Amino acid sequence: MSSIKSDSFKIGGRAYSSRLIVGTGKYRSFEEMKAAHRASGAEMVTVAVRRVPLDRREESFLDHLDPKLTILPNTAGCYTAEEAIRTARLAREALQTDLIKLEVIGDQVTLFPDNEQTIEAARVLVKEGFTVLPYFTDDLIAAKKLLDAGCAAVMPLAAPIGSGLGVQNPANLRIMREQLPDATIIVDAGVGTASDAAIAMELGADAILMNTAIAEAEDAEKMAKAMSLAVEAGRLAYQAGRMPKRLYASASSPLTGNIR
Repeated sequence: MSSIKSDSFKIGGRAYSSRLIVGTGKYRSFEEMKAAHRASGAEMVTVAVRRVPLDRREESFLDHLDPKLTILPNTAGCYTAEEAIRTARLAREALQTDLIKLEVIGDQVTLFPDNEQTIEAARVLVKEGFTVLPYFTDDLIAAKKLLDAGCAAVMPLAAPIGSGLGVQNPANLRIMREQLPDATIIVDAGVGTASDAAIAMELGADAILMNTAIAEAEDAEKMAKAMSLAVEAGRLAYQAGRMPKRLYASASSPLTGNIR
């Protein structure tokens, strides 16, 4: 097992020591966003391609991002594979990166992803040289198909986007970790507070991507710091290996040598 300080994960050939990926939406001001990003310790930030001002003539959130942050464009708002592919190509041209968080939504109410369309888009984008990180429902078979397509990581949801419900199907994430020991698994969507983040990491996630939980907190900066600590704690707990759960008590102190 790696030492605590050197523990990192890789995406697209680059190593990241922070296992928390943050977003740019829903913040009340650019200053709040910058403060939260600093407090999070994140090294990667996701941005919706549809929000990117292509001509860069007017001030936007891009002007307030730390230049040290890796930008991960996403295809949020796309409902077909064709639309997502077109958006990814646009992102590569506008932001000069092959990284893409692939989102193909299948339902407007729940914002659940369309796994079939996501897999179709992933196959095309991988062939075009993109480093694809697909958002999908927490389905093991879909994860295997996405990895077989050449995706650099898989991003199963914890709960619906922006719901803050936390991990709703812990067994699915645990099974995915056990069945895909070499895959990079990044939990995406649904985390609401620090304990949710810790649980996801304890289940074996390599990282967590979140936006709403931080941006909509009463104090975004403090929540960003809390999330950073929770991700670190959850990772350490996973590496440490928790004690087995028992139905009955088990004495902490040895019984030998007791005074009778």
